[in-house]
Amino acid sequence: MSLLVFDIGGQGVKYAIWQNNELIEKSSFKTPDNWESLQEELFNVYEQLKNKAEITGVAFSCPGSVDNKAGVINGISAVPYVHGFKIVEAWEKLFNLPVTMENDANAAALAELGYGVAKDYQNVAFMIIGSGIGGAVAMNGELVKGRHLFAGEFGYMLMDDTNTLSNLASSLLQISRYNENNSEDRIENGLELFNLAESGHAEAQAIVEYIFDSLARGIYNLSLVIDPELIAIGGGISVREDIVDQLTKRTKLLLEKQGASEIKPNIQVCHFFNDANLIGAAVNFERTITL
Repeated sequence: MSLLVFDIGGQGVKYAIWQNNELIEKSSFKTPDNWESLQEELFNVYEQLKNKAEITGVAFSCPGSVDNKAGVINGISAVPYVHGFKIVEAWEKLFNLPVTMENDANAAALAELGYGVAKDYQNVAFMIIGSGIGGAVAMNGELVKGRHLFAGEFGYMLMDDTNTLSNLASSLLQISRYNENNSEDRIENGLELFNLAESGHAEAQAIVEYIFDSLARGIYNLSLVIDPELIAIGGGISVREDIVDQLTKRTKLLLEKQGASEIKPNIQVCHFFNDANLIGAAVNFERTITL
C-alpha cells in the first residue's frame, strides 16, 4: 500500500509518498491563500506522483479541531478557509480515493506512538512547540480527544489572568516582544532568537529564560493532572540539545517547591521532527481504513 500524505501548515504544505513504512518523494509548496488554489496545488501533486507509486489513499495532517466522524475541521487556525464544511468529502471527490485526516499535533503523536519515542509507553503527553503550542494525550496507547475534541490543547492553558501557555512560551509572540524593543535588529524566527541568546545578547537571553520557565510551568501542570509515563517534546524547539535538561531541571524545582517531589517527570524529545505529521497522517490512515 502506498499513500499520498500531506501536512497542511500556516506557511507551507509538506507532502510525500508513504511506502514500506518510510517517506519518499518528500517536498512542499507554499500554503495558498484560498481554498480553490489549495485544491489545485493538491491535485497537481497527485498528478506528479501517481506514476511514482500505486497510490491507494490520501492522508492529511491538518490544523484545527478535526472531527473525523463528520469529516469537518472545526475551530480556527492559520489556514482559515479549511474550516466548517465537509472537507473530507471534497477531497475524496478531488482524488477519487479514500481520504483520512487528523489534527496536526495528534498526527505527530501517532507517529511517535507507532514508530518513535513513545512506542514503548502507554500513557503519554505530547507537547508540540512551534509558532503556537499544540499537544495530544495518549492513554493505554490510544489518543484521547475529549468531548469537544480539545484534549491536548495545552497551549490554551491559562498561566495567569490573561496569558495562555502559547502566549508565554511559543516563539511567535516572544519574537514580537523582542522586535518591539529592537526595531533596527529585528529577527524572524525562533532559531535567530536562541542564537542571539547564545551569543550573549542580554534581552534575548532573558526571553529564552522566560520561555523555558513558562514551558516548565506547563509541564508541571501536566505532571500533576495527567501523571504520564512520558512527556514528549516536539516542534522546532525540540532540535535544541539542551531542551530536555532545561525543562527537566526547571520542572523538578517546581514540583519540589510544591511538595510533589515524588513525581519524576520523564521528558524526552520526539524522534521525527519535521516528518512527524506526515508519518502520523499515514498511521492514522492505516488505523482507520482497511483496503
